[in-house]
Amino acid sequence: MDQSTLARLEATIAARRSADPDASYVARLHAKGLGKIAQKVGEEGVETVIAALSGSADELVGEAADLLFHLMVLLGARDVPLARVLAELDRREGLSGLAEKAARPRD
Repeated sequence: MDQSTLARLEATIAARRSADPDASYVARLHAKGLGKIAQKVGEEGVETVIAALSGSADELVGEAADLLFHLMVLLGARDVPLARVLAELDRREGLSGLAEKAARPRD
């Protein structure tokens, strides 16, 4: 998968948000609200962890794809473009993970 795959997926998700919920899974999720979309991201995250620990590589791939899909639905629901997430990853490139975490503001 390259960045164009994610861009196409982002466009498809955006187009389906306003579709008929009886005909589109994305529209159905949006009709249920942000809480349901966030819940699905959590569920897919847990399923990805389970697949990583006890599943096959194919199961992990499938769950990771589900997780990415639902995360992109969530980003779209919050009007956060994928480009903004990618820009944050670009900003972090070359930084030590420990140094980046230490530099985050504390609440």
